[in-house]
Amino acid sequence: MNGAECLLRTLVNNEIGTCFMNPGTSEMHFVAALDRVPGMRAILCLFEGVCSGAADGYARMLRKPAATLLHLGPGLANGLSNFHNARKARSPIVSIVGEHSTRHLRYDAPLSADIPAFASGVSDDIHVVRQGDELGDATLAAIGAAVKPPGQVSMLIIPADISWSDAGEPVAAMAFPTREEAGDDAVHEAANLLRSQQNVGLLLGGTALTGAALEAAGRLVSATGVRVFADRNAARTESGRGRFQPCRIPYFPEPARQALAGLRHIILVEAKPPVSFFGYPGCPSDLLPEGCEIHHLAKIDEYGPSALAALVHECGCGKSHTERNTQAPTPLPEFGDLTPDTVGAVVSALLPEGAIVSDETVSSSAPVWNHLLRAAPYDHLPVTGGSIGQGLPVALGAAVACPGRKVIALEADGSGMYTPQALWSMARESADVTVVVFSNRRYGILDVEMRRTGAEGFGPAANKMIDIGRPDLDWVMLSQAMGVPAARAADTEEFRRQFSHAIGEHGPRLIEAVLAGS
Repeated sequence: MNGAECLLRTLVNNEIGTCFMNPGTSEMHFVAALDRVPGMRAILCLFEGVCSGAADGYARMLRKPAATLLHLGPGLANGLSNFHNARKARSPIVSIVGEHSTRHLRYDAPLSADIPAFASGVSDDIHVVRQGDELGDATLAAIGAAVKPPGQVSMLIIPADISWSDAGEPVAAMAFPTREEAGDDAVHEAANLLRSQQNVGLLLGGTALTGAALEAAGRLVSATGVRVFADRNAARTESGRGRFQPCRIPYFPEPARQALAGLRHIILVEAKPPVSFFGYPGCPSDLLPEGCEIHHLAKIDEYGPSALAALVHECGCGKSHTERNTQAPTPLPEFGDLTPDTVGAVVSALLPEGAIVSDETVSSSAPVWNHLLRAAPYDHLPVTGGSIGQGLPVALGAAVACPGRKVIALEADGSGMYTPQALWSMARESADVTVVVFSNRRYGILDVEMRRTGAEGFGPAANKMIDIGRPDLDWVMLSQAMGVPAARAADTEEFRRQFSHAIGEHGPRLIEAVLAGS
């Protein structure tokens, strides 16, 4: 069989049955092979940044890779922004990048580029296939690298002639690696710290923000009084009322330092020491109190849930109750101006249990998050690497991964314009996504950052770089042009009606929430 079919069958043999793709000439043999490999679901995306973001959302929910298929160096370059977010999310992805045929490379054709150089910014694992009989093994190596804990983007670069040449048989399934368990010494050290009556904190990231790990952290709080924090940029957090909810470290450094104040020790569980999102004049980047000692219960490639379970056992608090969020549901607002607060309240009150929230609210995030803490249990997928344009593609990938669960995309209007093509793929795939666009017609976060950086640039020319009105974006027309039914709401009553209708229907819907004062 040719290389393209060998590649696809090797992927399918290893339980990679979804590929988000935007192919070109060099990948036509892969496209043709789709009809011979029925186990591969190919999803066309109209922009490569949608491919990379959707693969990230898929991996976050299933903790296994999807593939992407991109066209040459420029196609990969278009996907780099969301591959950056995927790298920060530790998402396993196998990214296949087509290359010019081997004999054509020496001519420096118009689309020639240094693909490994592009790839190196988002991946530590890059495989360039040199001949056909290497392809099966190279594909297996790329899969193995992607799923190596804690997960990464693995790049597989394949010249066009490899795809059309004989490549032998596909490679059989490999045994996926498992995360290592935390060492006994780390558990003993953490237990001694919790018994010491010193001011100790736990910072959770990665898989430690889901399921049994949160239950264990809640037991530790009730038994020892340890302060527990969540990495706000972790890939996935199980949240909502009835669950234990750690304190999410605030975005800006001043409230973050206030939240962490007094700590003498911080124990990291699949997390890194917290730092400020940006550096500001006269403001230190480290968020921990001076002199706070850093300890590791589980490193980022180790398994946090079992480490926390072992710590519960070591501390003798296995029978302790778990601290849980017992806040009452948010009252459903009925009237008034539409603001981030009222949008968050409506979403929280009506969010169905088991929903998945892809959150790219940016400047609206604080009031929305406060309400979501009181929502029915759900999974929260934030922007992990700070590169905007992630929210819609991640929602698409999450919906493909979990077709039985409602996905809500909370999207800022400025960020949404980076990858609106995701709406078209949602329509084509009948993805069950309700999109809420927070329309304030500004890069609202930059109003805040202008002041914080001391730039003081609020003159007409500067304001023009933050204002995204004039002309106003029309998300209803844009969404409908992409095949997604849409409506506009300009007050709380109308938004409540539109959101209630959208979550009661299957398939993609979009609501443009025009915020008061926009």
